[in-house]
Amino acid sequence: MARIRGADTTPELRLRTALAAIGFVQDASARAPVGRPDVVLGTTRVAVFIDGCFWHGCPVHYVRPRSRGEFWAQKLVENVTRDRRQTLALEAAGWRVVRAWEHDVFEHLEPVVERVRLAARGQSLTEDELRVVLVEAIDETRNVERRHLERLREPGVIEIIEGRRFTGKWKQPKAQPDDSERG
Repeated sequence: MARIRGADTTPELRLRTALAAIGFVQDASARAPVGRPDVVLGTTRVAVFIDGCFWHGCPVHYVRPRSRGEFWAQKLVENVTRDRRQTLALEAAGWRVVRAWEHDVFEHLEPVVERVRLAARGQSLTEDELRVVLVEAIDETRNVERRHLERLREPGVIEIIEGRRFTGKWKQPKAQPDDSERG
């Protein structure tokens, strides 16, 4: 936990670099009226959040911890509730909010950049991705669990999936040395 950084993470730097490459100049002093977005385009009122798969309930990569289950279940609900509150408050204040999963910044960077570009042009973003809000162990011996998912902007469970315990954690790819570092 001590190694988890709150700012200038690798996904943030990767997205900022890609945005700078297409002409978006980042003002380091720009702030949003609610929350602490990872990227703020103040002149166009766009707030970009890069959500970690574990911390924010990615429906593809979230893995239920086996220890301290109640603590982590409550932490997940608090995080999703905060994400919802911040997103809705920013949108009510006239901001456009782009939320991208950490894995998308590495695996699908161009669509993320395109979503930010469209938001900066004033286009409304209608996507409302699912979030895991609860994972229940049904049968520990057979590794069966029940996953409850909600839409970020709409509280209330909208989908329940039962199946084998998901353990496919997403791992950030190792940095590849560039040509100048190779011998």
